[in-house]
Amino acid sequence: MTRLLLPLLFGLAGCAVLISLGVWQVQRLAWKEGVLSDIEARIAADPVTLPTAPEPDRDKYLPVAATGAVSAGLRVLVSVKRRGAGYRMIDVFETGGRRVLLDRGFLDLETHSDFGTEAEVSVTGNLHWPDEVDRWTPEPDLAKGLWFARDVPAMAAALGTEPVLIVARTIAPNPFAADPLPVGTEGIPNDHLEYAITWFSLAIVWAGMTGFLLWRIRQRTV
Repeated sequence: MTRLLLPLLFGLAGCAVLISLGVWQVQRLAWKEGVLSDIEARIAADPVTLPTAPEPDRDKYLPVAATGAVSAGLRVLVSVKRRGAGYRMIDVFETGGRRVLLDRGFLDLETHSDFGTEAEVSVTGNLHWPDEVDRWTPEPDLAKGLWFARDVPAMAAALGTEPVLIVARTIAPNPFAADPLPVGTEGIPNDHLEYAITWFSLAIVWAGMTGFLLWRIRQRTV
C-alpha cells in the first residue's frame, strides 16, 4: 500500500488540477457568451445621430445614422472568409460640418470601378475602433493609399478627419461597387468550449495513466 500511495496522490492531484481548469473554461464560456449577447444587442439597437465627441470605450458598436458627402480615402488589404482577398474601402465622410471615416465595405481585388467615386449618401452603421494592429503589421504605403490594418487614429491623421470610424450597414443610394461589411461578433474569438473539452480530456487520460501505473505497481508486488 505504501508504494501505491504516492502515485495515487499524484494522480488524484493531477486530475483535480485538470478538472478545475476545465470547470474554469466552462465558466469563461458562459461569461463570453454573455459578452457576445450584449455586443449583438448593442449592434442591433436603433441608430442615433453621430455623438458630438464619441469615445472608444463608451461608444464602440454604437448604431448611428448620418447623411453627407463621401470622397476618396484609402484601401485596407483584407481577406474575407468565402470571398478571398480584397480591400476594405475607407473614405472621408463629411456630415453635419464634420469629417469622419466611413468603412464602405469590401471590394474584390479585381474590381476598381469605385475608386475615387464621390456621392451624397445616407448611411446607417456602427461606430468601431478595431484592434487590428500588432508588431507584425506592415507600415502603410501612403503613396498608394494602401494599408494593412484599420488603425483609426493613424488613418484619421492621414486623411484629416476625426478619429471616428463608421462601419456601414446600409448606404443609400449606393453607387459603389463595394459591398457593406457590417460590424458583427464573428471575428471575436470564443474558444472556451474547445479549451474545456481539452482539459477534461486530459483529466480522463491522466486518470487512465494513473490507473495503469497503479496496476503495474500492484502486479510487481504480487
